[in-house]
Amino acid sequence: MKKLSTRRRHPLAAVVVLLLALAVSGGVYSLVAPASKAQADESAQSLSIDEGKKLFAVGCASCHGTGGQGSSDGPSLVGVGAAAVDFQVGTGRMPAQQPGAQIPAKKVIYSQAEIDQLAAYIASLGAGPVIPTKNEYGPAGSDIAKGGELFRTNCAQCHNFTGKGGALTHGKFAPSLEGVAPKHIYEAMQTGPQNMPSFPDTTLSSKNKKDIIAYLNAVNGDNTESPGGLELGGLGPVSEGLFAWIFGLGALIAVAVWVAARTAKAKKS
Repeated sequence: MKKLSTRRRHPLAAVVVLLLALAVSGGVYSLVAPASKAQADESAQSLSIDEGKKLFAVGCASCHGTGGQGSSDGPSLVGVGAAAVDFQVGTGRMPAQQPGAQIPAKKVIYSQAEIDQLAAYIASLGAGPVIPTKNEYGPAGSDIAKGGELFRTNCAQCHNFTGKGGALTHGKFAPSLEGVAPKHIYEAMQTGPQNMPSFPDTTLSSKNKKDIIAYLNAVNGDNTESPGGLELGGLGPVSEGLFAWIFGLGALIAVAVWVAARTAKAKKS
């Protein structure tokens, strides 16, 4: 009987088979996993938009319309972007208690998660400025001196040289920037809320905005010192010195007149 011959496998055959198996499984994963992740992200975004729409219907639609199209009591929100919502709702300005020349900041009534949902819904109505990241408004890599120059050129006319705020016309005002979160300052420059003009990246770059925020933190931060004592709103050494000179000299003259009058009266008596 003829013995069947057997063929010996090459030593690398098992390695080749294993590599082929890994390549096939990796290819399948690369086709399935990204799609699954994209679907999960899309589902989460859709859920956020749906929840934001519910919040909008309860707290915002009475003024801004059921679809954010605006009404006689509130402007259209189509195209304002997520950044405008995060600023207005995150500072308590919205929902507004009553219409007026300017809506002031007040206690925030929504959680950050709810604000994000409202922002997602408004962003779905039309493209607009997005919420900035911490890298965009954080202090890293900022130029405080450049920020001061930019602030004095573009902002000081309304907000004062150090962001203390000031009065405008017809009941409007530029609010103080002291204690305002850096993210909200960045969003205000992006979106131009109420009476403020907007400063898109074509006007003030992201780096410029970062520099301005760094300057405001330097002059109004928790560690800011005022060597001159009473700063009178940061008007500067010339105006503050003039104020002290006029009122100080005036007080001395008034005291001198009072003493002379009392002395003359005492001599007559």
